[in-house]
Amino acid sequence: MLSLSTIDRLDVTRLLAGFGLDLRLVGAAEPIPGSYWGESEAGLQGGCLFARFDTPLHSVLHEAAHYICMSPERRVGLSRDAGGDDAEECAVCYLQILMADTLPGVARQQIYADMDQWGYSFRLGSAAAWFEQDAADARSWLLEHGVIDERARLTGALRG
Repeated sequence: MLSLSTIDRLDVTRLLAGFGLDLRLVGAAEPIPGSYWGESEAGLQGGCLFARFDTPLHSVLHEAAHYICMSPERRVGLSRDAGGDDAEECAVCYLQILMADTLPGVARQQIYADMDQWGYSFRLGSAAAWFEQDAADARSWLLEHGVIDERARLTGALRG
């Protein structure tokens, strides 16, 4: 599983900063502020995304995608629980895969595998099958909210 320590953190920092998120590193074995799942999973508090070097990359991208996809009202009071409905959660999963594609040296197949290993569940049995065959609704959601363009490229915009 790719962790924050295995990739160029500057690339991740730049990606998140483009959406107004500040990546803050936490010391080894320290609790991660705002982590919904605990352990090494990323945490959100306001415009800060907290992680450790052992935090899985997919967790960082998933929590960042929650921030991007949530309504402005929820973003203001954000602390730990991103909330949202099923449609938004699917959009978050789709977006984290697109975000991974922008990071040098990160293969989409690895993100799929990491999502499957963590326990994301999709109707077709895997992240890859879902993304490639069953995610039209998630893509439409992101397009409708201005997060991606017609070619599924990141716009750099937060949900308005």
